[in-house]
Amino acid sequence: MRWKILPPEPGAETLVGALGCHPVVAQILWNRGLRDPAAAESFLAARLRDLPDPSSLAGIEAAVHRLARALVEDEPITVHGDYDVDGVSATALLVSFLRACGARRVDYVVPHRLRDGYGLAAETVRRLAAQGTRLLVTLDCGVTAVTEIDEAVALGLDVIVVDHHQAPADLPRAVAILNPWQPGCRYPTRELAAVGVTFLLCVALRRFLRGRGWFERRREPDLREWLEFVALGTIADVVPLVGANRLLVRAGLRRLSEATRPGIRALKRVAGMEPEAEVSAGQVAFRLAPRINAVGRLDDAGIAVELLLAEDAARAENLARRLDAANAERQSIERELLKEAAAQAERQSGRAVVVAGEGWHPGVIGIVAARLVERFRRPAIVIGLDLETGVGRGSGRSIGDFDLYEALERCASLLEGYGGHKQAAGLTIARAAVPAFAEAFSRVAEESFDPAAAEPVCVVESVLRPADIDEPLCEAIAALGPFGAGNPEPVLALLGTAVRGRVVGANGNNGGHLKLQLDDAPLVDAIGFGMGHRLADLSRHVDLAFTLAIDTYGGLRRPQLRLRAIRT
Repeated sequence: MRWKILPPEPGAETLVGALGCHPVVAQILWNRGLRDPAAAESFLAARLRDLPDPSSLAGIEAAVHRLARALVEDEPITVHGDYDVDGVSATALLVSFLRACGARRVDYVVPHRLRDGYGLAAETVRRLAAQGTRLLVTLDCGVTAVTEIDEAVALGLDVIVVDHHQAPADLPRAVAILNPWQPGCRYPTRELAAVGVTFLLCVALRRFLRGRGWFERRREPDLREWLEFVALGTIADVVPLVGANRLLVRAGLRRLSEATRPGIRALKRVAGMEPEAEVSAGQVAFRLAPRINAVGRLDDAGIAVELLLAEDAARAENLARRLDAANAERQSIERELLKEAAAQAERQSGRAVVVAGEGWHPGVIGIVAARLVERFRRPAIVIGLDLETGVGRGSGRSIGDFDLYEALERCASLLEGYGGHKQAAGLTIARAAVPAFAEAFSRVAEESFDPAAAEPVCVVESVLRPADIDEPLCEAIAALGPFGAGNPEPVLALLGTAVRGRVVGANGNNGGHLKLQLDDAPLVDAIGFGMGHRLADLSRHVDLAFTLAIDTYGGLRRPQLRLRAIRT
């Protein structure tokens, strides 16, 4: 791994004077382009009242007016979600909020990944029309459903599309389309998750209803009560945690920590967390979100929506156990599929990986694509071929600056359908077209993908002395969170520091973790998870790259270095 140590910037001292912040924090803010004291102060405060006004979101006025009319006239409303965490949390948010506003006839439907495929299906439109739906709201899908929405309009349905995927040139004939990527949208945070766009719709709808006196005879909903749903979907969809996303997630993590909803408490419990435990973005990404995703990959994502909406604790516990069981099954399927896919990828030498196999579970191919990207440091497409029809469903993941959606556009003549965005996308393809697609996609990668840009780099934001490391510094850096895509956890370094090491937690399945004691900071220890193998080549003095945390093991609080890289 290549190290890149950012040099100290004298200009960062202006932030120390203006904000009274820690010099290391000032350096990190400066590194990330927050050089104006007012902007840096706003970033550190992360106040919900600084959320940009949703009125700049294209289509918001038409969407609000149509929803308000449905409420006033007591029309049947159906919310159509998606089967991933973003779609599930957006569905739970809008359904719950509309009910809290007094909607008596609001229902939801989530497509089944295996039976229905992705997005709005014509058969679903016909079924909803026959059942009496008057207003259909699609969440996390719909922006490419031109034909399906044409059919909905012909059957007398009004449609509102809430999406965040790349918008095509020809948009559907919906009453309103809310998508930050559509032409003419002026909302300052473009890379919202669908649940974030849905939350903005709720903000605008509540304001409109308040102005019309709707809440004079009923309780006005407190939108903070739904922020945990926003945090779940936003973190899981790996959108950048900057701008509006960061404000929403930071507040949503507090709600997840409080866990006032039975479904959230039950989900935390099956994920091995205490219901009242503080929740970080990392715990959402690696504990909570995978369980919601798993049930949508292997079973019916409606189960996850039901869990989030559950008001009965016993029912919530039962549903959470079903999610946990689905996650265990997903892990088993993933392991087997990854072996087969990696074996194919080993035989490929180009700048992209395209693998396909019969019977590969379509609910797991996206995760496997991500694993292949991690292993081979190249864009990857994984295609599962249906044994009966021969139709392939593919999922891709990108790396570096390679635009996956644009690459699929250039191969569109070989595909039956595709959609997504720069970093992740899905496709459908006929079996006979797979070899030609693999060749065409690899040619695009040869032209557009720079392997050097995908090499792992350890970016160090500030070099410390052992005496600098204390609890106040840990807390000051934690205030820069939540950390994730677009706002990575700051990596710091000690250079030439004397250490003594040992291995802990070793068993038959792994080489254990590297535990270091620093000679010049006896009250600070360092842990390198999965780095036990590095003990053998450890020298007396080393360079350490790490993130900072507070270790509370044994009831004591002390700073801990979470190792990212070691140079001997």
